[in-house]
Amino acid sequence: MTDTKRFGGRFIVEDSKPESVVTPEDFTDEQRMMSLAAEQFLEAEIEPNDAAIEALNYELTVELLRKAGELGLLGADVPEAYGGIGLDKVSTTLLAETMARASSFALSVGAHTGIGTLPIVFFGTPEQKRKYLPDLAMGTKIAAYCLTEPASGSDALGARTTAKLSEDGKHYVLNGSKLYITNAGFADVFIVYAKVDGEKFTAFIVERSMPGFSVGPEEHKMGIKGSSTCPLFFEDVPVPVENVLGEVGKGHHIAFNILNIGRFKLGAACLGSSKETIELASAYANTRKQFGKPISSYPLIAAKLADMNIRTFALESMIYRTAGFIDETLRDSGAEEAESTAEEAGMRAARAIAEYAIECSMVKVFASEALDAVVDEGVQIHGGYGYIREYKVERIYRDSRINRIFEGTNEINRMLIPGTLLKKAMKGDLPLLQKAQSLQAELIGPMPLPDFAEPLSKEAYRVAQAKKTFLAIGGLAVQKLGLRLEEEQEVLCVLADLMIQTFAMESVLLRSQKILQGIGGKNGEQAGLAAAMTEVFVQEAMEKVESLAKTALSALERGDGLQMQLSVLKKLMRAPLADTIALKREIAARVIRSEHYVV
Repeated sequence: MTDTKRFGGRFIVEDSKPESVVTPEDFTDEQRMMSLAAEQFLEAEIEPNDAAIEALNYELTVELLRKAGELGLLGADVPEAYGGIGLDKVSTTLLAETMARASSFALSVGAHTGIGTLPIVFFGTPEQKRKYLPDLAMGTKIAAYCLTEPASGSDALGARTTAKLSEDGKHYVLNGSKLYITNAGFADVFIVYAKVDGEKFTAFIVERSMPGFSVGPEEHKMGIKGSSTCPLFFEDVPVPVENVLGEVGKGHHIAFNILNIGRFKLGAACLGSSKETIELASAYANTRKQFGKPISSYPLIAAKLADMNIRTFALESMIYRTAGFIDETLRDSGAEEAESTAEEAGMRAARAIAEYAIECSMVKVFASEALDAVVDEGVQIHGGYGYIREYKVERIYRDSRINRIFEGTNEINRMLIPGTLLKKAMKGDLPLLQKAQSLQAELIGPMPLPDFAEPLSKEAYRVAQAKKTFLAIGGLAVQKLGLRLEEEQEVLCVLADLMIQTFAMESVLLRSQKILQGIGGKNGEQAGLAAAMTEVFVQEAMEKVESLAKTALSALERGDGLQMQLSVLKKLMRAPLADTIALKREIAARVIRSEHYVV
């Protein structure tokens, strides 16, 4: 089996060229048509039934899921050999973004197509795939993913649900419970994790009809009210040995790989909701009048719309760049070969996605927090009306809060980002420590500023300085703390946030450089808007980088050592400032005029 390329996390030690990244400007006509088909489905089937879906009408949700399946909207990630359409990851990401407007129904779809179906796509045997995937792709059966337990949330491997092989060797008998399971009220197929003999963490395919399996009552949630969320109970449930997914004792490989996908897809959903919020807020700002003028004409409201658009631009750039990474690695690893190698391809695909676990976690954290900020401002622009249930921005606000908890809390993901990077470095997959050591001489020497004559040259310089800042702080943390670093969660959090800000800055920069070079086919006005958003985002992100670096240095150094490190940081942060007020007015004018997300 050919190994995947070891590219994940390399952005922090290597530079990329604009033409090497995938951006929304690269969408093909086929991808845009697929997105349009999803939009038409939402308009025809979801919007008229919105109130009933939010009231948790099981029968209606299942009926609509089956209609979505008939249109191919549930089989995008399922290979053609098993009844799906086997799209690339950029296409499935665009589909997830588009479906986000369906609110709770989008969550039902995402749980089914992503974490519910993909374990079988990636890890199922040929027999399991033939048995389950065609029905899952068509929506005639609905899937759910069952990992969380009352006593094990973020600590997934602490699960207490057990599985014991029967005396005749034909079944595993499951006992235990699961909590907060999306789609539980109406799902047919459940991916369940249990410990064989109380020790070997293993995945099973459980069917609703199996004796001893039961579903508890619906949870009453703050948001996503139209999605089903129930506990599950297993009392001597006999699961055929043929329904073991993957290998006994290797369930953690499945769980963690699927969580990577869930994190990434969650980011795409947040992107769709951010764009919808901009539409709602800009349209409202143009119609709501105060003191005889539309509130969109007031600079402070306009600045909010600009900030919302800029955050969304950064998120969009990160998401499709990462989708492009995954697609490239899948192609290079041969994961998308013909049906004769479909099983091997599934494993390769899982490993290719695992290669970008760092990027998936960064997308998840940035996306969930960006949406929270965007919709918070959306409510603020609506004023008192934003607090009223009849306005959809109120629902988006409530629905968004779960995203910082879903798919591993943001705190857990922040621990994983630098932890995974260091593990890759220790295995020799990433020249992280070598880069940090080679940087030392440069940091203590003079750092003259370039002339910044070329468009976005200042932003490119700042991205490079952000990478140096991370390497300097990271190298110092390893030097000072050694193995204790993994216990210093506050320092790890700073390192994670430095990586997130750097990845976001570079993603925005590369996209705008690509647009300016004419690769994406944008006209001059659009290119200017992308450049303006990049100027603002990079400058404000660099201010966060400086603040984070000071926090870390204060924890790692004292006295003269701290002063020396702060002087180095001051050199790294030098660059001319842009007039962000003027730039945001320019960006806001475009948003207000179009009443939707612009780039």
